[in-house]
Amino acid sequence: MVSALGQFETGKVFRELRVRTIEVKQLSKGFMVKRDVSVKAIEDITFECDSGEIFGLLGPNGAGKTTTLRIISTLLSPDSGYAKVAGFDVATQPEQVRKHIGLVSSDISMYSRMTPREIMRFVGRLSRYPTELLEGRIDEVISILKMSTFADTFCEKLSSGMRQRASIARAIVHDPPIIILDEPTSTLDVAAIRDVHVFMSEAKARGKTILFSTHIMSEAQKLCDRLAIIDGGKIRAMGTFEELQAQTGATELEQVFLSLTNGGENGT
Repeated sequence: MVSALGQFETGKVFRELRVRTIEVKQLSKGFMVKRDVSVKAIEDITFECDSGEIFGLLGPNGAGKTTTLRIISTLLSPDSGYAKVAGFDVATQPEQVRKHIGLVSSDISMYSRMTPREIMRFVGRLSRYPTELLEGRIDEVISILKMSTFADTFCEKLSSGMRQRASIARAIVHDPPIIILDEPTSTLDVAAIRDVHVFMSEAKARGKTILFSTHIMSEAQKLCDRLAIIDGGKIRAMGTFEELQAQTGATELEQVFLSLTNGGENGT
């Protein structure tokens, strides 16, 4: 299968070289909870991701993972700090950022009266994927995510697991070099989780950057090259699993996590 990404110089470089694809520096964001009272959702978040890497944001619910990913995906504006994706600033160059990412988030709804195939076709055209390659790419994604039995079924009739696969398909149909997944396996059964994990590993092998959030220790330990443990809106530690083990003296990721987050009770 010929990839249209070769048409874009940035995508070509991402595949051929290991390069910095995401740069986040001192990112902060607060929200008003009542009149004249604001709460910091994230504070001074800093990390970087490279091509051919799976980078995980690991933290309890409410820790700041989703806020961070929304800013990187241009859905929110930061109060301070900056984030760059493929060299483009998320605040000042959002359209360029969106061309280089695929986003899976529970906040993005599926069109109930369209099928997954129709949605992929719509997104592919919107993303200016080459017309002559689009149908082949759609078939490829359907095969990768094992969607053949429901690719032509209206989304309103799909189970939550099927809808999640369709959401991933929509995010990757234009073959972006950077894939952002916000708790992508939260609604999936065991078999579907395995398929998503295989997809992530294969995407990494193709030079993609995978940035994803999770609170599931086992998949983070299995998949991630590096981890940032976030709690209370701040990064508590960052590194490979082995580096986090050395820092905390713990042997299992769950123990590492609990030692750095006070049992996960610091989430906001």
